[in-house]
Amino acid sequence: MVKKTRSSQRREEALSRDRIIEASIALLDHSGESGLTFRTLSERLATGPGALYWHIVNKSDLTTAACDAIVARTLEAPQVGATPKAAIRTLALGMFDAIDAHPWVGSALTRAPGQAPMVRILEGIGQQVRALGVPGDAQWAAASALLNYILGVSGQNAANAQFARAHDLDRSNFLESVSTAWSQLDPDEYPFTRSVAGQLRAHDDRADFLAGIDLILSGIGSPLAQ
Repeated sequence: MVKKTRSSQRREEALSRDRIIEASIALLDHSGESGLTFRTLSERLATGPGALYWHIVNKSDLTTAACDAIVARTLEAPQVGATPKAAIRTLALGMFDAIDAHPWVGSALTRAPGQAPMVRILEGIGQQVRALGVPGDAQWAAASALLNYILGVSGQNAANAQFARAHDLDRSNFLESVSTAWSQLDPDEYPFTRSVAGQLRAHDDRADFLAGIDLILSGIGSPLAQ
C-alpha cells in the first residue's frame, strides 16, 4: 500500500470541512460577509475554488456552517448545578458576547430559520423553560420571547458597534452628544426621554441586556404568565 506523502496529507487537512469553516470565520470577522467569497477563501487555503465545492454547497451553506460553529462553541460549556434561570442568563450573555465579537452571526441567524444554529439556541432555551415548570401550552411563547429578545438586542448592539467603527465614533463622545440632545427636547412632548438622558451617558449595554432577560424571566414565573 502506497503511503500518502506529507504534502498530500497537508492538502487534505487544509480542505477538510472544519478547516474551511475556520478560514471562513476568520474572513468574516476581518471583512464581513462581503469579504467572504470562494475566491478569497481558496486563496487563504491555497487551493482552487472548485475544490471547495466538495465540502460546501454555496456561500449561504458556508455562512450558516460558520455561524453554527460559533453558536456550538458558545453553548458547549457545561452548567452543572445551575438553576434554570441562571442557565438562561448564561446562554443569553454568551450569545450577546458572541454576536458582539462576530457581528455577522446576527444577520446569518436571521437568514437561517429552522436550521442548525437557530435550533441549537432554541433547544438550549427550551430545555431551561421546561425546567422552570412552564406549562406545555405556554412553553413555545416563553422560549420564543427569550429567543427573539436575545437575537434582536444582540444583533442591534453589534450593528451599533459596527456603525461606530465605520464612522470612527468614540462611544463616550457619541453617548454624550445624544444625551445632551435628549436633555434639550420639549419636556411636554418627550418627558420620559428627557428623564433618562443622564442615564444614557454611562449605561452598560451588557447590564441593560441582562436586565431585559430578568424582566422576561420574572414574567415567565409570574402567576399571570401561567
